[in-house]
Amino acid sequence: MPYRKFQADYLFDGTHFRLEESVLIVDESGKIVDTVIPSNAGADVETFKGIISPGFVNAHCHLELSHLKSIIPERTGLIDFVFNIVTQRHFAEEDILQAITRAENEMMQNGIVAIGDICNNLTTLFQKKKNNLRYYNFVEVSGWLPEIADNRINKAKFFYDSFIQAGVPASIVPHAPYSVSKNLWEKMSEFFSKKTITIHNQENAEEDLFFLEGKGNFNQMYELMNIDNSFYHPPKRRSVENYFNRLAPAASVILVHNTFTTQEDIDLIRQQKNKDQLISFCLCPNANLYIENTLPPVNLFIDNDCPIILGTDSLASNHQLNILEEIKTIALNFPDIPTESMLKWATANGARALQMENEIGSFEKRKMPGVILIENVESGKIARESKIKVLVA
Repeated sequence: MPYRKFQADYLFDGTHFRLEESVLIVDESGKIVDTVIPSNAGADVETFKGIISPGFVNAHCHLELSHLKSIIPERTGLIDFVFNIVTQRHFAEEDILQAITRAENEMMQNGIVAIGDICNNLTTLFQKKKNNLRYYNFVEVSGWLPEIADNRINKAKFFYDSFIQAGVPASIVPHAPYSVSKNLWEKMSEFFSKKTITIHNQENAEEDLFFLEGKGNFNQMYELMNIDNSFYHPPKRRSVENYFNRLAPAASVILVHNTFTTQEDIDLIRQQKNKDQLISFCLCPNANLYIENTLPPVNLFIDNDCPIILGTDSLASNHQLNILEEIKTIALNFPDIPTESMLKWATANGARALQMENEIGSFEKRKMPGVILIENVESGKIARESKIKVLVA
């Protein structure tokens, strides 16, 4: 059986940089065979300048919104952004499908091997059936008016069944705390058991205000969407405090954005999470800058030893679907964070959050994580000029 053997200046195995010189060996299918010292590698070793790493995991994406690239203005705030997403529905299906194909190709070229993808319809299913990448499909449910809960959950169940029948993993998930009624929460909770569940969390500074006092710009959003919010009475609890216990049956929970998460929120999550439940904080810094022109409190999550993962969000809120660019943004704004940590967020942590750790995320024997080369690094650190070369897809 033919093998490929790779060696570079640095080898990151999914959790750590290997301190000793190492050669990575993969078979013709891309399965990891071993990691050995150079003297045991034999001939035909391919050598490179840069960092060899497992393929990246994009833990939060909206592939179905790829046709909205460069359509929605930047830095207008979450309320205007959400309104634009809801009202931009004048594109031909052919254009949407072509944009999905281009976006997937872009992610493959950027070394991404697995995606946690938000789905409000089935427009991405034709592409996912090609099995170019691994997907965990999050069938997203929203519905703020209590009377539409039955209609929304029935539609979600249809989409969910379609993904499962096509052989791609899926779960039914809430969109955000401010877009899911109590009735809808109760109907979707039965689908959480042993699944990975994701939710957009604290992306806006006024999310807590809405749940504490019923005030703020979310009321403006409901007015723009002609939603009668007169039934709502604020629970007088912070956003996370109001919904987090509803996620108890899930095996893995991905909280996305977390731009305005506080220490108090982290403490509450730790108190309420199940013993064996994994809670991951997904950072999408370039989307946060695109929408709100702010960044999440990354050091707060590090100081609390929170599992961190990375996502790109969509081309409606980002200029590219490239996890390396997310790492660059974090490195630029938080220069003390080690490259090793950020690469772990992009590989092993992401795989674990999507319950794919037995297949991808690290260079362990018999896994097929993909192999990428990060070129143009400076003393082992990712630089502005760094780029991805895919060695094994």
